[in-house]
Amino acid sequence: MKKTYRKFLNFFMLFLSSLMAFYGIFWLFWILGSLFINGIKYLKPELVYLDPTPPGVEGGGLRPAFVGHFIITSLATLIGIPAGIMAGIFFSEYGRNSTFFKVLRQITDIMVSTPSIIMGAVVYALLVKPIGHFNGLSGAVALALLMMPVIAVTTDEMLRLVPQQMREAAYALGAYKWQVIKDVVFRAAKVGILTGVLLGVARITGETAPLLFTALNNNSLNLDLMKPMASLTVTIFNYVMGPYDYWHKQAWASAFILTMGVLLLSVIAKTVLNGNILKPLSHIARSFTKKGKEVSNSW
Repeated sequence: MKKTYRKFLNFFMLFLSSLMAFYGIFWLFWILGSLFINGIKYLKPELVYLDPTPPGVEGGGLRPAFVGHFIITSLATLIGIPAGIMAGIFFSEYGRNSTFFKVLRQITDIMVSTPSIIMGAVVYALLVKPIGHFNGLSGAVALALLMMPVIAVTTDEMLRLVPQQMREAAYALGAYKWQVIKDVVFRAAKVGILTGVLLGVARITGETAPLLFTALNNNSLNLDLMKPMASLTVTIFNYVMGPYDYWHKQAWASAFILTMGVLLLSVIAKTVLNGNILKPLSHIARSFTKKGKEVSNSW
């Protein structure tokens, strides 16, 4: 009787889990399918290299939005990646036994799930309001602050996976701590760190709320970071809410381009993560074993 009950419970939970998985996958593919069909339909080369036309006049493109989005995202990446990686290294290698830095690590975990609109409001109070107007630099800072916790947490976790024996072997050979981190620990965990970087970039690429509070938007091409700057996500939001049919078509095409870019980054991150992460560890371990034998023979 108990055996039959366990089999029934196992089958029921398996069926329920499979049903929920297919339910989620169905809506995911429905969204991607709708975006693909409508995006491909209205996708034109003019969308990328032409400026917008006046409201109500069909044609034109979204060149300011593409250029502005690239500038803001690139600057946020240049700010967020080094800061996030250095924070992860500090949590793992220097603050592992410190209560203060353990608290900071918990705060970083909380920041990973912080709503992006809150980050935009914080940057608005710190940068936009003192300057007196919206600007592209504050938008890049807001996106960088969203990216840094993701990269910091991933870097910390990847570095903790490196065996302590590898650090001890490097110390035994006379290496300084910064050499151990740079040549042994970081090198062994570079695959996982790269995955965190790609996921961080993928997250900020599609953010809209922080840019509404910081960079706002601009209908003309602007390369000055201290002025309002157009972005693809905010332009899509404005066009979807607009009354013109050609705005909606351009929003579909832009959303398709943006989604495919984020999807490509996610696929690359998953591919890198599913690679042989133990290969660098074994390679470095063999190299240190070889060096240790050479030192022993010289003695």
